[in-house]
Amino acid sequence: MSWIALRITPQSNRDGVIAALFDFGSQGVQEDGGVVVTHFRAGAPLDRIQRAVKDADPAAEISIAPSGDVDYSQWRASVGIHRIGELVIAPPWLASAEDPLRTIIIDPAMAFGTGEHQSTRGVMRLMQGVIKRGDFVADLGAGSAVLSIAAAKLGASRVAAIELDHDSIANAETNIEANGVADRVEVIEGDASLLLPLIAPVRVVLANIISSVIIPLLPAMRAALTPDGKAIIAGIVVDERPTIERALSEGGWRIERDDVEDAWWSARIAPR
Repeated sequence: MSWIALRITPQSNRDGVIAALFDFGSQGVQEDGGVVVTHFRAGAPLDRIQRAVKDADPAAEISIAPSGDVDYSQWRASVGIHRIGELVIAPPWLASAEDPLRTIIIDPAMAFGTGEHQSTRGVMRLMQGVIKRGDFVADLGAGSAVLSIAAAKLGASRVAAIELDHDSIANAETNIEANGVADRVEVIEGDASLLLPLIAPVRVVLANIISSVIIPLLPAMRAALTPDGKAIIAGIVVDERPTIERALSEGGWRIERDDVEDAWWSARIAPR
């Protein structure tokens, strides 16, 4: 046995979990629905890796099993392009064939968030036709900044990519530079509930987080929007939809459009 497979189900800090894996030498991760899969060579410090994962997300579920040899050249060959409406997410080695104005370049061996996850695709579908040229957009829990980059590609002139997890910041900045949008996208490290009121007003808020974080943020999101502003929320499993809908109703929001892919629900919302 030369490799060990780790399957991790994050509960509250997916990007932090993936960052911890890369810190210990993971050469790549695969997102299998809600599960993150990676491999380490036999002899890797599994106890320390598990502690780092738990430090990032104490409720994360971890399973470990022997694995056959892993050929990352084959993994790279298996990575494809995601076409999401008028946007494209592509790895660097496939991006040259696409329109650079509509292509988001993300290296899946380096990024903590890619187009592999259903909630990311849900937000990207809902933001098209909403973001207008010249908009100011706030991306809460920006992670890899893939949604911030998408907002800039759709015409936003200013994007605040707000991220609490320090380990995600360098990755986000690398992705922003690689996509040529550093003049429009700024990464801000800190708590969205504190920072959002300071940068308001914004016309669009993106929040691909989890329901337990989104619900307390709803009042700050509503207060931060311009009169014609919209918010897009995601990272919500379908079973949580009734809870979110109640919170939206009680908070003075209406759902304009929603999106469901597999077990994940996303919604575009506006103040009533």
